Amino acid sequence: MRADATGREAAQRDSAPPQPSPYDEPDLLRDQFRQLLRYRLLIVCGILLGLAGGGYLGLAADDTYIATSEVTVRQPTADPFEDEPVDQVAIGSERRTAASDTVAQRAAELLGDPDEAPALKGGLSVTNPPNTEVLRFAYSASDPDAAAERANAFAEAYLANRQADADETIGHSVDSLESQREPLLDRRDDIQAELDALFEGSGAYESALADLSTVTGQISEINASISSLQSLDTTGGRIITEATPPGSPAGPGLPLLLGLGYVVGIGLGLLAAWVRLVFDPTVRSPGDVTRALRAPVLGVLPRTGRDHPEQLLAEGRLAEEYRSVAFRLAYDEAFAQRRRLLVVAPRGSIETPLAAAVNLTAAFAEMGMDALLVEADLRTPTLIEQLRHADGVRPGWAATPDGDGGRGGWPAGLRVPIDAGESGIFDLVPGLKVRNVPRALTSPAATHLISHADTKGAVVVVLAPAVLSYADAIALTDRVDGVLVVCDPSQVRREDLARVRELVVGAGGLLLGAVLHSWGAGADGGGRGAGPTTQVTPAADRLPATRRPAPAPATRHEPLVDNSETMGLRILDTAELDEPPRTAR
Repeated sequence: MRADATGREAAQRDSAPPQPSPYDEPDLLRDQFRQLLRYRLLIVCGILLGLAGGGYLGLAADDTYIATSEVTVRQPTADPFEDEPVDQVAIGSERRTAASDTVAQRAAELLGDPDEAPALKGGLSVTNPPNTEVLRFAYSASDPDAAAERANAFAEAYLANRQADADETIGHSVDSLESQREPLLDRRDDIQAELDALFEGSGAYESALADLSTVTGQISEINASISSLQSLDTTGGRIITEATPPGSPAGPGLPLLLGLGYVVGIGLGLLAAWVRLVFDPTVRSPGDVTRALRAPVLGVLPRTGRDHPEQLLAEGRLAEEYRSVAFRLAYDEAFAQRRRLLVVAPRGSIETPLAAAVNLTAAFAEMGMDALLVEADLRTPTLIEQLRHADGVRPGWAATPDGDGGRGGWPAGLRVPIDAGESGIFDLVPGLKVRNVPRALTSPAATHLISHADTKGAVVVVLAPAVLSYADAIALTDRVDGVLVVCDPSQVRREDLARVRELVVGAGGLLLGAVLHSWGAGADGGGRGAGPTTQVTPAADRLPATRRPAPAPATRHEPLVDNSETMGLRILDTAELDEPPRTAR
């Protein structure tokens, strides 16, 4: 049969390797960023937290002033104007010496408070600019004058300590040379006494004269070394930048800290939103729905300002969106072959799928098709009740032919012509509570009713309960090939959509697409809640008074049929519905 062939084709098409995603990487990034912006509360909380942290740091931290003094370092030299070789000073060792306890003690003595040397050292920072022999003394204090005074004190203490070390080294060297010179001086005096006692020209005299000359030369060399050491300039360097009191406190300041806190807060908020997005099981965008169902999103219903639309037959932008979805379906090759549409929700209430089914049927009727709407919700049928509430009384044409209140089975009632306003007229087969729902949905009469779509120019729209609440929709899938999912992305889970696809494809159906809305999905159940007030009216009540069918007697529930001409009022005979369906060519 054609249904089986189409089911096999759909299964083969869905079992084929997945096509490349229509969303490239930039589109996915933009989609994810838009999803992050949905969690505005987390982002705002992150910004407030960052601003609070920046404000606390700016207000709680004391004002700190930093004064800087710079010193050039050089080795002791005999000629201060002579060019010194590069890297003659071990600047790393000198930097550690400048920050030592010895220099701190000298600085404390210069400031007149020798006992505060350990505390004084805490605010000092000594650095060396690259490729220079300069030491930079930076001192931090709460008072700008104290910071400048202590920076200069440390620079002077370092130079004084370095000169003292040089003087001490030279003194030790001179003392050593002098100790070496003392024996030579004594030896020279002894030789001089021997020469005085000897005759000139004698061999002994010549020998003593040679010894005297040798000792005198050694003494001269030692004296020259002592003179060279004593002539050295032991100044360890000079101050090239004297510290002055800073005019403003160091650090970023309150405005900059608030700016940094704002930036950090945005990062924290986006991170929290990303974590929330990762662990959010619901879909948040049409792209997520497309990836879960592997079917396109045919339309997004606009908000109507309330939790539910005001009426079943939409108007304005909402009606145009329904017409757009209907046109996309009509020109879809898979739908055009069978013209059967099953409108379902993943789970929960089917109020929105009901409104979508009604409006899509009206749109098909507006396109000139012979549209038939079948309410296959046999557990909690309410569409005819909504019509009754709209008209004020229960119309006589809504009863079953045998007048037994529905005990004759479904679909054994009448086709109810519905006036859809400017869209035209479409037929409605209302739902009816039955004892065995699966048997009624799979009965030959139901199959024959759905096969009405095989008629040229006809289309059948079937409304069924939620797929994951009951198996009714799956029982109809092999008869109504095309499935349209109506859901709220913010209330449906990804695994629910994936499960819907598995069930539909496994039953031989084809997912034509999805229609998204933001009206809520209701409670998790198969029934409908309090539906919106409908303004759909039967076609017979809109006819002139002379052409309307006679009203039903108050004591009887049998439908009365007027033989006069009516607009689209048709009666389905029970025997006609029991006939086997004809095979479509």
